[in-house]
Amino acid sequence: MTAQSPTAASPGPGRQYGLDWLRIGVFILLIFYHTGMFFNTEGWHAKSLNANDAMEPFMWLSSPWRLPLLFLISGIAIRFLSDRLGSLRFAADRFWRLFPVILFGMYVIVAPQSYSELRIAGVIEPGWWDFYQQYAGDWGGPWSIHTPTWNHLWYVVYLLVYSLLLAPVLPWLRRLADSRACRSTGQAAGGSWYGVAALIVLPPLPFLLVRFALAEQYPTTHDLINDWANHANSLTMVLIGYFMARNEGVWRAVDRASPVAGAITAMLLAYLFWAYTHLEVSFANAVVAGIARIARIVFMWTIILTLVGAARRWLDRDGPVRRYLTAAVFPWYILHQTIIVMVGFAIRDAGFGVWTEFAIVTVSTFGGCIIGFEILRHVPVVRLVMGMKALAPAVAPARRSEPTLQKL
Repeated sequence: MTAQSPTAASPGPGRQYGLDWLRIGVFILLIFYHTGMFFNTEGWHAKSLNANDAMEPFMWLSSPWRLPLLFLISGIAIRFLSDRLGSLRFAADRFWRLFPVILFGMYVIVAPQSYSELRIAGVIEPGWWDFYQQYAGDWGGPWSIHTPTWNHLWYVVYLLVYSLLLAPVLPWLRRLADSRACRSTGQAAGGSWYGVAALIVLPPLPFLLVRFALAEQYPTTHDLINDWANHANSLTMVLIGYFMARNEGVWRAVDRASPVAGAITAMLLAYLFWAYTHLEVSFANAVVAGIARIARIVFMWTIILTLVGAARRWLDRDGPVRRYLTAAVFPWYILHQTIIVMVGFAIRDAGFGVWTEFAIVTVSTFGGCIIGFEILRHVPVVRLVMGMKALAPAVAPARRSEPTLQKL
């Protein structure tokens, strides 16, 4: 691998604050989603005694697009960061920014989740230290669950792996993304309604192929090694983000396509909500079930187009709230699930009603994330393992000269 400097000819827009707001929103939604996992009927690390299926259709409607949108934004960020650093420095930057988070997360942040899970299952007796010695000292662990584990930090693991895999071929990817063929394709997409239609119709095709060719054989596991369908989907979304990052024609097409995508999204949202609330009908027949699965994939892409277009139109602005939340949401993401599981484990036998329990878990989680970030961002060594630079300010100051994507 050789260091590659960005080419002077690399065109394209600057920072899009709307994508920052989307990233913030998705991470916050993820906190609510994992709070919901404590209360729904699906298997998870800790479950409320009041668990029920009331919120499951709403949770299922967020599942197709939350992480794909994060991987799309990550692909865009990879393009800009690698252009600035070159391949070698980009790989080093990603390793030293993400690997400490993974290591600290597995051995410190996530460990209480496994303790709570095994205590609820009745597998281990009370006693943190006895548990932790086996958790940290016995790879694989003596229990039915693998320990140490990364649980919700799988996104960070996959992002690091994808970054390191892409680093050696970044010069080639950059030349391809900036080639006349890609530029012309982008201009055609942004300059006609045929291009807009292609932007809506074509990107779901690889995800449909994965759904019907790989997903049944390789269901999502988050274990890195055997998670092939998930890898195919996630890495494809990273590459889509990389190739659209500096292609102004594609961004014009996104702006034009988002109202149409929004209308399609609304129809698919209504259909999928019906399907998820009438499972015995919508999945009783193989053909009807196949239509629902196709609709889910198309919905994943159209809602992403809708949200990206809306963010570009209405949220492309900076401010102290954006700067604070941009810095805070990744540490919140690292902390949130452990807080949910620990608080849920602590109160599950207290006899609270479901709404009281939900309020306690939600307030404790957001409060713990906010307080944790405010404390940890002032500790240089800890900042490194929470995804923050060791010495730079945790919350970036205003930068008047920082470019934003011009409206096209």
